[in-house]
Amino acid sequence: MSLTFMPKVIEIPIELTYFQLPKAVHERIQILLDRQDSGETLTPGERREAEGLVELAEFLSLLH
Repeated sequence: MSLTFMPKVIEIPIELTYFQLPKAVHERIQILLDRQDSGETLTPGERREAEGLVELAEFLSLLH
């Protein structure tokens, strides 16, 4: 049996394409990534926070 997957079209409100992360969120991402890059171990919660914020920033950049 062969399965065929059809991509779903998701409609996004145009207003969302203008949304930008607040400066404080960008700063938080940078702090966490700088700490990680310097060899400091992030806590599991900080790692999840950093990953989530990076994913959100990447998603928003794709909308733009």
